[in-house]
Amino acid sequence: MVMILLLNVLVGVASDDHARFLLLYGVFQDALVNISQLFPELRGEMNGEKTYAADIESIRQAHARIDPYIHETPVLTSQTLDLLSGKSLFFKSECFQKGGAFKFRGACNAVFSLDDDCVGRGVLTHSSGNHAAALALAAKLRGIPAYIVIPNNAPKCKVENVVRHGGQVIWTEPSMEARELTAKRIQEETGAVLVHPYNDPFIISGQGTISLELLDQVPNIDTIIAPISGGGLISGVALAAKAINPCIQIIAAEPAGADDVAQSKASGQIITLSKVNTIADGLRASLGSLTWPVVRDLVDDVITVEDQEIVEAMGMCYEILKVAVEPSGAIGLAAVLSKKFQASPAFGVSQNIGIVLSGGNVDLGILWQSLHQSCSRT
Repeated sequence: MVMILLLNVLVGVASDDHARFLLLYGVFQDALVNISQLFPELRGEMNGEKTYAADIESIRQAHARIDPYIHETPVLTSQTLDLLSGKSLFFKSECFQKGGAFKFRGACNAVFSLDDDCVGRGVLTHSSGNHAAALALAAKLRGIPAYIVIPNNAPKCKVENVVRHGGQVIWTEPSMEARELTAKRIQEETGAVLVHPYNDPFIISGQGTISLELLDQVPNIDTIIAPISGGGLISGVALAAKAINPCIQIIAAEPAGADDVAQSKASGQIITLSKVNTIADGLRASLGSLTWPVVRDLVDDVITVEDQEIVEAMGMCYEILKVAVEPSGAIGLAAVLSKKFQASPAFGVSQNIGIVLSGGNVDLGILWQSLHQSCSRT
């Protein structure tokens, strides 16, 4: 309605005063830009194109914003794993990111995008671990409090990361409903700004900086495999990568015991599971309203793998790549070595594959136990 009124004013002024028309036209253009930034979901309606909560421009802006704070993580290779997969593999090692996971990129972008007027009351989130620690660290760097709602079954090592970075931990039951209700209560008490773990334009843009770096480090990559849960990571990765190379394949790796994304892609709508069962504690969330359109349109395939395959991939990362990777981080390697990937259409067109090792915050006791059980079976 406001846009229609502005257009009517412009038409009226154009016939009377050209100088005033040019001035008002500039104001009109600025208004469109501001609206598209505040309401990303409206961009497509204004330009007639399919658009999403983030784009290559917002991702490049995010990279410039967070560049002073993040690590440009290395890309690891292994001839042994190349031979096992029959492909050239390039491991984007976000396990070496600050906070031990890719989540710091999005959290840092979200925190440093906040206006000075509202940031003083702090930030708030609910998370099983990596986003929690990332937000606590980003808040610490900006000098503001961070209130972190954590389910009581979160891995000890991830909770310790939150405390180490100065986050104030509030415990809750592990259900999404309990997490959201607790976060709402804390927000009402503190006035803190809620930073969602994945369903947030600034989070998505921050995660997309992974593709900017990876495709600069290895320009000939034709496929990227990344873990998927709520979809923030793969949404940012897909938006950036497809903008740089529209032909690139984006593959999601998902636990078979939490395969809501595979089901959602198959049905064409978001499917929410009543119960999930997977060792990958970071991959138990459901798609969000902002991430689903990207996953629906830009993710080319979803490869589901069993927990045993994830554990075996963790062992390979440790023994061959010499890096400790959490289950959620190892799932990309598990996917590329799986029979499902070998039988998929993407396998034939993929030669140079980028794999996002999304994090390394693993409880070593659980790692040794899992590896021991895996060896016992073989």
